[in-house]
Amino acid sequence: MIRKGFIYTITIDDIGHKGEGVGKINGIPVFVDGGIPGDELKIRTTKVKKNYAFGELKEILKPSKDRVTPRCPLADSCGGCQIMQMDYTAQLKIKKNRVQETLKRIGKIHSPVFDVIGMEEPYEYRNKAQFPIGWKGNRPVMGFYRSGSHEIVDTNRCFIQDPVNNKLLSFMKGFILDYGLSVYDEHTGKGLLRHFITRVSQWNGDVMVIVVLNGQEIPHQETLIKEILQLEPKIKTIAVNRNLKKTNVIYGEETEVIYGEGYIVDRLGEREFMISPRSFFQVNSIQTEVLYKTALDYCDLTGEETVIDLYCGIGTISLFLTEKAKKVYGIEIVPEAIEDAKRNCRLNGIENAEFLLGKAEEEAPKLFEQGVSADVVVVDPPRKGCEEKVLETIVEMEPKKIVYVSCNPSTLARDLEILEGKGYETKRVQPVDLFCHSAHIETVTLLTKRG
Repeated sequence: MIRKGFIYTITIDDIGHKGEGVGKINGIPVFVDGGIPGDELKIRTTKVKKNYAFGELKEILKPSKDRVTPRCPLADSCGGCQIMQMDYTAQLKIKKNRVQETLKRIGKIHSPVFDVIGMEEPYEYRNKAQFPIGWKGNRPVMGFYRSGSHEIVDTNRCFIQDPVNNKLLSFMKGFILDYGLSVYDEHTGKGLLRHFITRVSQWNGDVMVIVVLNGQEIPHQETLIKEILQLEPKIKTIAVNRNLKKTNVIYGEETEVIYGEGYIVDRLGEREFMISPRSFFQVNSIQTEVLYKTALDYCDLTGEETVIDLYCGIGTISLFLTEKAKKVYGIEIVPEAIEDAKRNCRLNGIENAEFLLGKAEEEAPKLFEQGVSADVVVVDPPRKGCEEKVLETIVEMEPKKIVYVSCNPSTLARDLEILEGKGYETKRVQPVDLFCHSAHIETVTLLTKRG
């Protein structure tokens, strides 16, 4: 039995999906933020349920051999990097183990998992920052939310962000203070500035800035544009997004470009991508290229195949596939993403891709009815995984291969078990580390049709 509010000694032996350390007291799992495998800790229990508990780290009695001093002084309080206190090589091993054990436990999948492909330099890799804006005392605060809360941990430098994002962060804090701009308060729903978002092309250095407002326009807007361009001449687009709802959702429906072209261009492999303010584009360009090249390799295309890319987004994977496929069909439910995908097709002079707007489970059957037979199906769903109807549709199309790109080992395991039960076999699982120092992990999985 564990009692709330009591002091215990615990040895951490695993990492949870949110990056928290996991150990056991009297056989019951206890989750402890800041703990890493191998730590012996003194903790105080803060919440006790029937089958698990949470504890607050009070003292490190014996540090893990993999414990290091984080490069960032805010690593223990900021929710952005949950495992920066762990040696990077050890991070990769624990992520591989998590994928492997999750596939076994949830999906009964026993296929081998390859070693995680990590980064040579796992810092300053993020091309996009979303800084919430708040007020504390007599000054604005910007940074990231404390783990498990909406309290902003103020920062001047994030060690995993592109340096340009940090430079713009410092500028915006100063501008708010100099011109007395009001800041949004989540509790009252009042105040103007909500979020400050920056994006950097890691191919050509182009920059985009988006200011999310609880209102119509930024006071001193022209001055803001002038001063921010003086600071960073590579800025190609400045936009305001209007979010007037009392909500935790970052973006509102309306976005207006107040300076520049309305997009920046980044590059993955041989393909260029126009990124607009609301476009989804992976935050780690270097590792995204590794991820998508792995997916392309797993497709093993000869130039004669038809490929259907479900949840295609702005066409990043689809356009990779066009290098070796005869024809690629991309399906996506977000209208703006489909427009971006078509625009990126034109930008790269690609003629063997077609993009369809709609639900994957509705548009894929239509293609099937029109006589389109997929040799390979690629899926890259959101964290919740594939809808069951999508999996049923894929099976009905009888592709020789399925390449599943996943950001969530749990839903990947669930979906692989369904596909294995319908005639497919999991052959390869390759994790790729896109989110260094966090608990997140991406994987590419190859399934082939039995017989």
